Amino acid sequence: LEVMLAHQVEGIVYATMCHRAITPPELLHDIPSVLLNCYDIHRRLPSVTPDEINSTLIAMRNLLQKGHRRIAFINSVDAGPAVSGRMQGYQQALTEYHIPSTEHLVLYGKSKQDNGYDNTLKLMYLPDPPTAIFCFNDQVAMGVYEALAEMKRSIPGDVAVVGFDNLEIIAAYLRPGLSTMELPHYQMGQWAVNFLLEHTAKQEKPQPVQHTIVCQYIARNSV
Repeated sequence: LEVMLAHQVEGIVYATMCHRAITPPELLHDIPSVLLNCYDIHRRLPSVTPDEINSTLIAMRNLLQKGHRRIAFINSVDAGPAVSGRMQGYQQALTEYHIPSTEHLVLYGKSKQDNGYDNTLKLMYLPDPPTAIFCFNDQVAMGVYEALAEMKRSIPGDVAVVGFDNLEIIAAYLRPGLSTMELPHYQMGQWAVNFLLEHTAKQEKPQPVQHTIVCQYIARNSV
């Protein structure tokens, strides 16, 4: 950041790999800056992040509109806005359809393939197993596919599966293709740059707008 300021840049986009709260470097307050995929824990800087709650609502409504009523959720044990936001969206969708939340249909683990595999076995051995599984991310969905194949269960004939992220190397090449929510990386980058251009052109300090972008539902053949 010191090097950038020494070169007299007019604005900075500060991005993180995972959606999370951060304590930004103080130097970001000396120049028009936007946080991307993260936000200031004190909300002092403008930010753009995925809308975890409404994106999950879209995924869940797709399942509910297909007639699914026993929808499991394999969530992550890691703390963060994605974990809490997707849980809130899941519960809100069930409430919309007057479906009571069932604790044993929500399981937790690391956001990896093994978690999807192990928790799917637990879910499918329930007396009344789910007809759909919503996954914290596409890696978890890979494990779900593996467990269902081992149990000779058809996707989507016996169980529908929805992921999150739209990791192309996973989602598009699973068989059947994985329906998933696509993280808005391009849209967040575009918004951040346009926001900075607008405020640097006016030579004014940006207000700490907390902007969110809803993810797009990518329909494939797993629902």
